Amino acid sequence: MENQTSQSPKKNSNVIYFLIVVVLALLATDVYLYLQKNKSEERVVYQNDEKTKLQTELDSLEAQIEQVNAGKTKMSATLMAKNDSLKSKIRVLRSELAKGKLTVAELSKAQEDVKQLRYFVTKYTADIEELKKQNATLTTERDTLKTNLATVNEKATTLEKKNQDLDTKVKVASALKVATVDVVAYKIKGSGKEVDVKRASPAKKIKINFTVASNAVAEKTMHDVYVRIIDPTGNLITGTDSGTFNADGQDLQFTYKTSIDFKDDGSGYTIDWVNPVAFQKGTYTVLLYADGYTMGKTSFMLK
Repeated sequence: MENQTSQSPKKNSNVIYFLIVVVLALLATDVYLYLQKNKSEERVVYQNDEKTKLQTELDSLEAQIEQVNAGKTKMSATLMAKNDSLKSKIRVLRSELAKGKLTVAELSKAQEDVKQLRYFVTKYTADIEELKKQNATLTTERDTLKTNLATVNEKATTLEKKNQDLDTKVKVASALKVATVDVVAYKIKGSGKEVDVKRASPAKKIKINFTVASNAVAEKTMHDVYVRIIDPTGNLITGTDSGTFNADGQDLQFTYKTSIDFKDDGSGYTIDWVNPVAFQKGTYTVLLYADGYTMGKTSFMLK
């Protein structure tokens, strides 16, 4: 009896110990589960925070690209390819981050991709800024060249005008001018002898006698001389061999054309001209031209 009584308390004590162990195990399990839940929630919060940071970083990088492109800088094919590539990578990363939950590996890869993207965007920005500097330098050089060219052209134009003015002055100075000139009318006898007359009816021809003023700059060679004869009514007398020439900046019709050999020695010259029509009473005007300018002018009268 005494043995049974001593064994019963011992048995009850074992049960209590077992229950205590079970309770402690349950408590440990609850604590573990609670800690795991907190860790899971922290991981979710951490992942969400990281996704937000990455999305913000992508927004910043995209804005950086847009800002550097806002200058409308003319890019090379290589830079355009880089620009398109960076924008494409940003779209891909946005798509990845837009997914639901990311695994630790996916999140880590996204972080690494954004890190690399940041490097490429920074390098791309530096390349564009360098290109802008080069373009600014080229623009300055171009503007300087334009200014220099305009200055050179202005000087060339001024010089050309001076040369033209000088050339005109030389031409004017070298043009032959008459020193003396007179006109005599003649009739022609049956024997062919010429006799000077003062009346219009018997006159058949005139002789224009003239000398040329000394001119050191005029060419000592043959010079064309154009004659214009205006009748008393103010009409130019022309014949079948008449033509046009330019003098004093005008195109004129001549009555007669000949040439003289100028030697600048004071020689006298005579131009014979036979009137194709009958002379009429009145005053005739005779004009001589040479080297593009008026050479001299005189008149004669027939009764």
